[in-house]
Amino acid sequence: MSPEAGYPSDCELTQGLLQRAMARLQDDERGYVWRSCLAKAQPVVLLLLDVDGVLTDGTITYTKGGDESKSFHTRDGFGLRLVQKAGVEVGLITARTSEAVSRRAKDLGITLVFQGVGQKLAILEQLMAERQLTRQQIAYMGDDWLDLPLLTRVGFAATVADGAPEVKRLVHFVAGQAGGRGAVREVCELLVEAKGQTAALLAPYLDKAGG
Repeated sequence: MSPEAGYPSDCELTQGLLQRAMARLQDDERGYVWRSCLAKAQPVVLLLLDVDGVLTDGTITYTKGGDESKSFHTRDGFGLRLVQKAGVEVGLITARTSEAVSRRAKDLGITLVFQGVGQKLAILEQLMAERQLTRQQIAYMGDDWLDLPLLTRVGFAATVADGAPEVKRLVHFVAGQAGGRGAVREVCELLVEAKGQTAALLAPYLDKAGG
């Protein structure tokens, strides 16, 4: 508390905001399933994502020129920036090919982009060999049967709220949001928390709020 003004200092105010924000995350929004996934998420250094139905809502729109148009959620994008700051690399694996995916990946600083992939498992095995990673160090988020070979082989498997029932039964974590509506953000936040980086990444924004 500032002795002159009788008001908390900027540092004290920021710390108070941070403590309240962290308490709400822990008490109000994070249940047993979330907490039980933290141990599986902690070793992860590579997050792989399907695109259609995960980063998007699965809708495919064709332009007059024959190109595909896709929509991405800004909260997912911000989450992917955060998880990369926490030391987790991100990669995209999709069976389709779209310039929109390339553009989105570039915007988010994602360099691991595999499009037009028929056998996604081959990409997983390639990355494990190149980077000398164990399955426990890899997370994957998918939404449909094509993703099952990866989901059943990685250390941390996740899906969206509207994922296929067969997928939801086999993964470790089912997001509360649908594909393209913030589901990826949830996984990113879980990974950031598992790395113990939530407070450090949140603090600069609360500092600005306090200022």
